[in-house]
Amino acid sequence: MSATALYAGPSPIRRPVAAAALLAALVSLVFGLLLAGAGPASAHAALTGSDPGDGAVVDTAPKEVTLSFSEAIAVGDDSIRVLDPNGKRADTEAEPRDLSEGSTVRYGVALHSGLPDGTYTVAWQAISADSHPISGAFTFSIGAPSETTVALSSQDVGGGPVGVVYDIARYAAYGGFVLLVGGSAFVLVCWRRGASALPMQRLVVRGWLTLTAATLVMLLLRNPYTGSGKFADAFDLAGLQSVLDTKPGAALVSRLLLLGAAALFIAVLFGTYARREDEREKKDLTFGLAVGGGVVAAGIAATWAMSEHASTGIQASIAMPVDVAHLLAVAAWLGGLASLLVALYRTPDIGSAAVRRFSTVAFASVVVLAATGIYQSWRQVGSWSALTGTRYGQLLIIKVALIAVLLAVAWFSRRWTARLTDTAASSDAEGATAEDAPTGPEETSPAASDETSDDVAPERAAQLARQRAVLTATKKKRIRDADPERSGLRRSVLAEAAVAVVLLAVTTMLTSTEPGRTEEEAAAGATAATAPAAGGPVNLSMPFDTGGEQGKGTVRIDIEPARTGSNDLHVWIDGSDGEPMDVPELKLALTLESKDIGPLPVVPDRLAEGHWTASGVQIPMAGEWKVDVTVRTSDIDQVTIDKNAKIG
Repeated sequence: MSATALYAGPSPIRRPVAAAALLAALVSLVFGLLLAGAGPASAHAALTGSDPGDGAVVDTAPKEVTLSFSEAIAVGDDSIRVLDPNGKRADTEAEPRDLSEGSTVRYGVALHSGLPDGTYTVAWQAISADSHPISGAFTFSIGAPSETTVALSSQDVGGGPVGVVYDIARYAAYGGFVLLVGGSAFVLVCWRRGASALPMQRLVVRGWLTLTAATLVMLLLRNPYTGSGKFADAFDLAGLQSVLDTKPGAALVSRLLLLGAAALFIAVLFGTYARREDEREKKDLTFGLAVGGGVVAAGIAATWAMSEHASTGIQASIAMPVDVAHLLAVAAWLGGLASLLVALYRTPDIGSAAVRRFSTVAFASVVVLAATGIYQSWRQVGSWSALTGTRYGQLLIIKVALIAVLLAVAWFSRRWTARLTDTAASSDAEGATAEDAPTGPEETSPAASDETSDDVAPERAAQLARQRAVLTATKKKRIRDADPERSGLRRSVLAEAAVAVVLLAVTTMLTSTEPGRTEEEAAAGATAATAPAAGGPVNLSMPFDTGGEQGKGTVRIDIEPARTGSNDLHVWIDGSDGEPMDVPELKLALTLESKDIGPLPVVPDRLAEGHWTASGVQIPMAGEWKVDVTVRTSDIDQVTIDKNAKIG
């Protein structure tokens, strides 16, 4: 039966090209959608608090401004800048002081003395411990809020064209690693004869080239990616030197050095090893290559573990080796899958024994992935609410679903593998076969036989040898394509590879997304009321939505000195665009539920657009007071929100 009879589609010769084009289009589509929707990479570390707080109004100028973060960060001279209402530096421009204690990460900058009243802007930028740049800004006021001329860049650090290219290189690096490690493992463990197959050699070499090029691009772009965002700064030698002094820079340089060792491994695998004919010698060389290649592969995987999420947070000493095992299992499974796809479509010689060996390797990889994935999920998510309510958790759910789909497709592949038999054209013996020599009239014409029996010129002999090789390969391909089991296996493996492309893209996105655990911690720290000391202000921030047109915004409340007796209260309302927002009606009430006191009504007076104030607000007792705020944005659209604040 011919291949065209087996498929209602393209010819056998065109099917590999069509399959490759389909996979390439799928890769481009998936990566494009993910990059378009992802924006700048979210960071592991997040700002959890500050003193003064965002929007706070203090009576006297503080001596310093401090910022607290959820995880360790790397700071430089200008990582924290404090700007006065005219945009001039209000801090001493010294390197931020490390005020961290225990698990609390805090940095501070000293301010000049005698600062005038007005609104001050705090702009900060740092590098998270997992290599991602983070930045932000907030304001506080001395005496009373004022107009400010400070204009900060609207581009987030790590964004812009440089961020897009850097993210593309990040995706390409993971893809190259999978092809390099998975392809090499497939040859050594599953199909040793594949070392002499040109398609397999091209697959592994292209994986090495992709990973090397992507690593070089990331190293050069690291300085502008975390700083100016300009491509020209990629060749700034001073900036490159500063990158080399950081943990991500050291990881990238280490990866390049290990890729040099990987190049030597590839040369031996597809050179000396492929030409070795003695089985005992080849077995010894296989063991040596497996050990050496395994060390190099683990080292390359460790360059991600030492600079990504595994290197920071809880149980880092356990998480890093777990992350290395996870990456190696991904490469063995998905890279082996790509190798099997290439072997089935582009080579005539792979047999059932090699396919069954890969099935065993894939099963072992899935077991390792399940064990390491469960641990990583617990470590990075931490709660059911973070699993469903954060971007990291949602991506993790998608990843698990894709793995389930991939396993379902793999089950069909395993069924085809069980039915697979070796034809005369696809023996998996690790030596020469009878097919290596022409055996029939299809392969050698009478004229060719006559010519080969006589003394002919070397050029003519070489031409005849090439003709016989083409005829032999054509015969093998015809026999292979007529095998229904092998055709069914090719289709199911192609489907697996398509799902694997999407899975690898989602996995790469997870490495550049803020883990759910820290996202929840940062959100809790940002919305909680802060009362740093007795007599200090309490700052509240409460989003609202009345349900009507232009009914979304944020209420910010300052209560000072936040103790029993008389207090001053300031209320700001910002619209969804961040601009001051006036509303027809604003009401407040204070309730101490533990003592059944209240609600005590507060009627603030409008001071300016989006700003209300009330003086002499009496708070009779210290405790956890509930602050109720009623906002009306139209005749019918109204909402009441509340938050607790510790006073006294």
